[in-house]
Amino acid sequence: MNFNLHSEQQLLQDSVRRFVERSYSFEHRTELLKGGTGCIEAHWRTFAGNGWLAAALPEDHDGLGGTVIDTTLICHELGRGLVAEPYIGCAVLAAQTLVAAARPAQLARLVPQLADGARRFALAYSEAQSNGFPEPVAMRADASGDGYALRGTKTLVLGGTVADTFIVSARLAPQPGEHSGTTLFLVEADSPGLVVRGMRLHDGSHAAELVFDGVQVGPAAVLGEPGNGAAALRHGLEHATAALCAELVGVMEKAIELTADYLKIRKQFGVPIGTFQSLQHRIADMATEMEVSRSMLFALLASLANDDDAARQRAMSQAKALIGRAAKAVCGQAIQLHGGIGMTEEYTVGHYYKRAVVADVLFGNADRHEAACAAALQASLTPEEQ
Repeated sequence: MNFNLHSEQQLLQDSVRRFVERSYSFEHRTELLKGGTGCIEAHWRTFAGNGWLAAALPEDHDGLGGTVIDTTLICHELGRGLVAEPYIGCAVLAAQTLVAAARPAQLARLVPQLADGARRFALAYSEAQSNGFPEPVAMRADASGDGYALRGTKTLVLGGTVADTFIVSARLAPQPGEHSGTTLFLVEADSPGLVVRGMRLHDGSHAAELVFDGVQVGPAAVLGEPGNGAAALRHGLEHATAALCAELVGVMEKAIELTADYLKIRKQFGVPIGTFQSLQHRIADMATEMEVSRSMLFALLASLANDDDAARQRAMSQAKALIGRAAKAVCGQAIQLHGGIGMTEEYTVGHYYKRAVVADVLFGNADRHEAACAAALQASLTPEEQ
């Protein structure tokens, strides 16, 4: 795997970092999160104008034809700035699920709107009993006239407070001759019978809970083929998990930089506390955790590019568990090394820890992914090995 960025990737990374440095100060972010959605239209237009929304979308439909690597470069820099706009929810998770599931006519109609920011999609897949995994699915799609009636509840819908259209996973009611697998539906945000409840997460960002009470959709609302939504969900979650892991590496980087700067100026006994050997050891341990996480991210990207579905799922779970835990540990140590000031709302470093805590819950927490890895390993053993 080539670890060096080519010129276009370097330009992409630099453009995102400039946006964060010029337009996303901590004070600006604080004011933004006081709003009801956590998204500023001007920022989203900047994302579209710079090509970030189109980075990993197909060239045939106004995308830039990039890969998951381009997405992770963007999210790494957004993580350093704690950018609250729902880039991962709308431009990664929902977008990649749509690309993987949609029929050619749907791709031609919907992807250009996504690429230029004219329309925002959010993926509503998570349910209370699924704990961030795509299955099991309790949401029902009952036959109703020539279409379907959707009933159920979706939780932790990233970007749900600003989405124009939801991609909703549901299980068709068993009927003779019908598929019974997971099916994806396009549901407009203003559909009768749909209740969108905004929720503020621990890090100040926003998500939504959706309640479907007999929401009516027609046959054209089916995204892709009925019963074939599970593979598209897995694809979208693989891409989004890699993006979230890259964001957490950026979070750890910035938390370590803030802490190193603080240790140089905070004095005890007349000398900077950064000269104390015990504190040097602790920040070295933090840097080690970050570099191990970066290597795990690279391993995930290599797996997404080269491995089969089972190996990709295993690599995704391994990366999500390791990087999620490492981010909480590193950012927690950053607060410790700052002392009391690190606990205040007015100081930056504590917000990086809050982001790490929320990120661990998204797309399944570390415990769930470790259990998935253990189950996969158990299933691969022969009876003699078991």
